[in-house]
Amino acid sequence: MSLTDDGSNLTEPQSQDRIQVSFEFFPPKTDGMETTLWNSIKRLEPVDPSFVSVTYGAGGSTRHRTHSTVKRVLSETALTPAAHLTCVGAGRGDVDDVARAYWEAGVRHVVALRGDPSEGIGAKYTPFEGGYLNAADLVGGLKRIADFEVSVAAYPEKHPESGDVETDLAMLGAKVDAGADRAITQFFFDNTAYFRYLDRVRARGLDIPVVPGILPVTNFGRVVEFAASCGASIPDEFARRFVGLDDDPQTRQLVAAAVAAEQVSALREQGVRDFHFYTLNRADLVYAICRLLGLGVPDEPETPGCRDAA
Repeated sequence: MSLTDDGSNLTEPQSQDRIQVSFEFFPPKTDGMETTLWNSIKRLEPVDPSFVSVTYGAGGSTRHRTHSTVKRVLSETALTPAAHLTCVGAGRGDVDDVARAYWEAGVRHVVALRGDPSEGIGAKYTPFEGGYLNAADLVGGLKRIADFEVSVAAYPEKHPESGDVETDLAMLGAKVDAGADRAITQFFFDNTAYFRYLDRVRARGLDIPVVPGILPVTNFGRVVEFAASCGASIPDEFARRFVGLDDDPQTRQLVAAAVAAEQVSALREQGVRDFHFYTLNRADLVYAICRLLGLGVPDEPETPGCRDAA
């Protein structure tokens, strides 16, 4: 048992100490992927996340599958869905129609993003003719349509296309000015980058929640590719944990869980209480981390024999 100076028990959750989590999924492309997705959703449902978000592919390529997945979350689970929506590949009228359809279906939370061009990450972004210019413009449009809760993206190590950190922070400021309620960060593996960024955000007078995005490592090679494309750094000590484990999935899984749990625990020790997990539609690692955080733990069963012993 651990006590604070005033005698309170640190091991017992206080009201201000309550951990909240949210999960990101992507819409499936095949029947097999759909089975994996829904097995993961059902596995994570008992954790009671504050919301689950469903992504929107490059160029709006998964619009219909995203909408279908969100509607199924609404109808078949007790979870609160948040639908991703982007600016690319559609005019304002089309995007507004999608937003209205979400509202009519019962969706009240949208993750508003500029989005990647249909050519993929790295291609030059050009606003669609007659479309929203960027994420801040989209946030404003959503707020005019309905009283959506709107989350936006934030980049602890700056967006790859931003010329400098100040330009990147100015864009976050524009999204907040347009009505954003929450920022969710790109994944990071160096907690100091998150706290440095948070200090800069607060110094600009931006007081919305900045929720850290956590990516458990299911495949280190893929994570290296993701990090390179989005400008996230991989600390040497972090990378060394996975050296030589390409053909040892069991050990890699254990190491991945330990590394992610260490990161989340370190953030928690410094006051972070809200976490967003990029699940990649896989539940095992995320569920294990949530259990380590004390989430999704069922009521303790009575130990056999204890009543007789009393």
